[in-house]
Amino acid sequence: MLLELLSNNINIEKYLKELGVDSGGVGILASKATHHTIYIRELHVGGANILKQDALSIGADLAVPRGTVVAKTPYVDCILVATSRQLQTLSKKELLQPFGLKEVAKKLQDILKAKKPSTVEIMGVINANDDSFFAASRFKEAGVIEAIQKMIEDGASIIDIGGVSSAPSSPYVDKDEELRRVRPIFEIIKKEKFYNKVKFSIDSSEPDVISCALKSGFEIVNDITGLANDAVSRLCASNGARAVIMHMQGTPQTMQDKPEYENILSDVYSFFQQRIIRAESLGVKDIVLDVGIGFGKTLEHNLMLIKHLEHFLTLGKPILIGASRKSMIDKISPSSVDDRLAGTLALHLEALRNGASIIRAHDVKEHVQALKIQKALNAI
Repeated sequence: MLLELLSNNINIEKYLKELGVDSGGVGILASKATHHTIYIRELHVGGANILKQDALSIGADLAVPRGTVVAKTPYVDCILVATSRQLQTLSKKELLQPFGLKEVAKKLQDILKAKKPSTVEIMGVINANDDSFFAASRFKEAGVIEAIQKMIEDGASIIDIGGVSSAPSSPYVDKDEELRRVRPIFEIIKKEKFYNKVKFSIDSSEPDVISCALKSGFEIVNDITGLANDAVSRLCASNGARAVIMHMQGTPQTMQDKPEYENILSDVYSFFQQRIIRAESLGVKDIVLDVGIGFGKTLEHNLMLIKHLEHFLTLGKPILIGASRKSMIDKISPSSVDDRLAGTLALHLEALRNGASIIRAHDVKEHVQALKIQKALNAI
């Protein structure tokens, strides 16, 4: 007899089917093999005691502070540890309970409904400005055709075009100057009909620039202000464009001036909830979320967002991640912008494991190779 310790990161359904498990039992057993750790904040102590007992009764558990059983404080934080199967049972049980447990039950159901994506898209980056923080992403009109063709050959499914730097402390650029920079690229894309080979995204928050891009065959609006301007949402709606809502605290000029949050995950989540409701009320149908790595965040904030990216899947939208060659890598492992590819790949692969489905990257070819390797590993 032999025992083999299998990785927790496997396609359990594949193993069960190969084992010859009845088709009806595959789903049941798979749900028992998937574990969740859920941090619940400020739950009524009465609810915590009920949830603790209900969790224990089905083989799950709830970690609570000492003194919870005697109601030492009116509200407590707690951590629920359960399988998907156990969450299904708990979400039904708690719908009938008081002390805020009905809301907990609904959120547990949202977690169960959230699924990690099965496909990934690589978004290449082309900048039409001279002050982009990564020099290799800067292209003038003469080099754009070659740059686009190379990204397509390397495997990009989206190419993001921008004319204004959004790096920390970057100067303000008015819409006329922005349009002057990007219009020649728009004209090339339209003339060469590159939009038939790859999807194009406009990295802008200016309605006039966005309108020009959409008329040139662009399908995606990548707005670092998170659709703060309703005019941008209306443009997306009227053109059937996909909108990327990014979170940023402050502006590029101020965002790194001591960014603070009460709770980074909850604060960004609430921001997305509000912006999604507003955008959909204005007719936007296709929304992507970007947590905004480096946009008004400390190193710890950035790491928390990437590590717990799965939290945002409960919003039901695809997640874009863009940590390519950013300064957070330098803070962990001192390095120049030109020497951050390895760090970029590490961050992006972790984000992918945690639920990202669009990777915004300067190095398309290297990312495509890394994703192929990860896909092969996941297939085992």
